[in-house]
Amino acid sequence: MNRRNILTAGLAISAVAAARPAVAASRRRPVAIHARDGTRLFHRDWGEGRPVVFVSSWALSSEMWAYQVAHLSEQGLRCIAFDRRGHGRSDAPSQGYDMDTLADDLAAVIDGLGLKDVALVGHSMGGAELIRYLARHGSAKVSRVVLLAAVGPNVVQGPDNPYGAPMAYHQATMAAWARDFPAWAAANEAAFFTPETSPGMRAWLVDQMLETPAPVAIATFKALIGRDLRPDLPRIDRPTLVIHGDRDASAPLAATGERLAAGIRGARLEVYAGAPHGLFVTHMDRVNRDLATFLMA
Repeated sequence: MNRRNILTAGLAISAVAAARPAVAASRRRPVAIHARDGTRLFHRDWGEGRPVVFVSSWALSSEMWAYQVAHLSEQGLRCIAFDRRGHGRSDAPSQGYDMDTLADDLAAVIDGLGLKDVALVGHSMGGAELIRYLARHGSAKVSRVVLLAAVGPNVVQGPDNPYGAPMAYHQATMAAWARDFPAWAAANEAAFFTPETSPGMRAWLVDQMLETPAPVAIATFKALIGRDLRPDLPRIDRPTLVIHGDRDASAPLAATGERLAAGIRGARLEVYAGAPHGLFVTHMDRVNRDLATFLMA
């Protein structure tokens, strides 16, 4: 049995123990979700109660949220995680990797499942996508927002933006992906985790990343760095929790989490000391506890 099957089996066992979420999931009929251009978007729908939609990190699939779904569904929340186009089990078309289309894909998930009063949780690039969704589609169906180690609002340095990195740095990174994506992943793995993170947990997430085709990884990253989200932040009018680690090498706190919290009216910034970009697994218990407290308020 491979690592993925082991994890899936573990979640199935925990679902049997939590009778209410398991029964609720069995009562819902499967729903096929398609984007505006016909792209099929795979999703996982687990638990019963107020809905939460999880938007995944760059180059990771909906599997990344397994431990949040396992915890929060037992707390009485309905947890929905979907695979971004080109990722996981969703279709991988050759187009549609701009931020507007990705935001529309999130809208297709929310509308396709008929969700209302939904909470949105996004990690890394997923945070940028949900910000763009709120600016583009409004917040009528949204109750609250969590930005978890989110990337944004603008990670490219420029005359009016001292934060982030020069475009040349980002271009060099994408060139490295085009040459040898697995080598880049191996070289940058340690910074995503803490020294205490188990080899199995590291391998599970790195394997997800390497299943994302390099052209898709490059196209989505181009979309991320090509969109300035600063004008979108004032349009967010829902309670917002920003969670960020002060050892995040992928999205440094001063350039991302602090800027996002400052730009969103009433947002609360929660800084985790010693947490890296992968805090959803390295600081799992605290993340799960903070998510449950905020989402169930």
